[in-house]
Amino acid sequence: MSERLSKHDWVKHGLIVLARDGIGAIKPGPLAKELGVSRGSFYWHFVDVADFRGELLNAWARETTDRVIEEGPDLPGRERLRALIKRAFHTDRALDRAVRSWATQDPAATKQVGEVDKRRIAHIAILLLQAGLDQQHAAERAQFLYWAYLGQPLVIAPEAGAVSDEALEQIAQILER
Repeated sequence: MSERLSKHDWVKHGLIVLARDGIGAIKPGPLAKELGVSRGSFYWHFVDVADFRGELLNAWARETTDRVIEEGPDLPGRERLRALIKRAFHTDRALDRAVRSWATQDPAATKQVGEVDKRRIAHIAILLLQAGLDQQHAAERAQFLYWAYLGQPLVIAPEAGAVSDEALEQIAQILER
């Protein structure tokens, strides 16, 4: 890798390491070594490790939430909901798991995860409203769907595996009733 890394390069690599190895691996020396640069490159872009971690949290929120909401397909509410469900349950969630694990130890991460959760649930509720549900049912079902999304990867049974498209369609139908 080039000696001239951008802040974006560091953050992109940091997210990969965070997803792969957890927050304990987010240290300037080992990160610089993996990137083939000096630690000075890290400190050129970040005041300290806390500054870098803040950038990681912001990038995680942008990539896994803001971008998903903004770039959602231009479809009617029901179809957009189905597309979101399919995408969410078929996406690798290693980074999400790493950030949530980090949040158990760090108040800044806890705060960011809470804000992301609120935005995600609000977005799901909007899609449910567009699909014809009333406000109360949309809010309740958005919360339920989000809990299912968070909990599904924790099921270790071999038959649990990936969620089939048929199962996702059934989830969407149940939510829209």
